[in-house]
Amino acid sequence: MSDRTRNLKPKNYGAKVARSICPYCGVGCGQLVFHKDGKLISIEGDPQSPISRGHLCPKGADTFELHTHPGRLKKVRYRAPYSREWQDIDLEKAMDMVADRVWETRERTFQPTRDGHPLMQTTAIAHLGGATLDNEENYLIRKLFTAGLGMVCVSNQARI
Repeated sequence: MSDRTRNLKPKNYGAKVARSICPYCGVGCGQLVFHKDGKLISIEGDPQSPISRGHLCPKGADTFELHTHPGRLKKVRYRAPYSREWQDIDLEKAMDMVADRVWETRERTFQPTRDGHPLMQTTAIAHLGGATLDNEENYLIRKLFTAGLGMVCVSNQARI
């Protein structure tokens, strides 16, 4: 055995580890996040997770790339109506734009009554939730969007 071979260390040698949960779906597979000196070293399946027992699907196994890939977008991309060009905007501005459009659409399309009976709805806005939302988040979203905004088209794609 050479000195180089004898001195080989694992890629996460000396790194701190934090337990986490995979962000890709509602299954909740456990992950070990290795970091050192403020830098992400690797993300692996957590063998102590009762859900996944150390295994990750292909999406979960690529969580490291989600965070470290040089092509990862770090700004919101926006293309104005009828424009051919995309522009980078801050997340705060994008969130304000979405909120303004949702509120304006609700105000313009809200029906308080139909045929003299209370209706309190709008069919001009819909919501499709992601699979990473848990039951509590889905409950709150449903309450906000139906009772608060009057939306009738609320669904979730968490059908695993």
